[in-house]
Amino acid sequence: MSDYFQGNFPLQSVSEIKNALRGLEAETQEVSDNLAVTIAEAGAERKADDILLLRVADVSYLADYFVIMTGYSRVQVRAIAEAIEAKVESDWQRRPLRTEGKADSSWVLLDYGEVIVHIMMPTEREFYNLEAFWVHAERISLANSNQSGGKPK
Repeated sequence: MSDYFQGNFPLQSVSEIKNALRGLEAETQEVSDNLAVTIAEAGAERKADDILLLRVADVSYLADYFVIMTGYSRVQVRAIAEAIEAKVESDWQRRPLRTEGKADSSWVLLDYGEVIVHIMMPTEREFYNLEAFWVHAERISLANSNQSGGKPK
């Protein structure tokens, strides 16, 4: 009886399931990491400034990453959002689950499930200060976007 759970599942299968889940978790984390970097690169190509990747998976169930960046005009914010959508669609064959704020374009939010993108005008970014709200999240280092195109190190 000790080798079986109720329902006649061998204990060995439980450890195999746990190992498979760990492998799936690692694979999912790698996908999230690479998607966040792709998004940051697309924003940098459209001259987004102050790009910040926050790994929020350990402090929130909302997503694995927040990618926060600044655009200096409504036209630039909209162009950054469109560039991110185009790059993710071509590289990952994915479209955002939800898009908010494109009409006003002072703060555009693109929700890719495991990665949520915030493209904000400087006034909104300073006022809402998401970096301070998610202070416990791990910050992923990025090169200075003004000096090296904003690409991750």
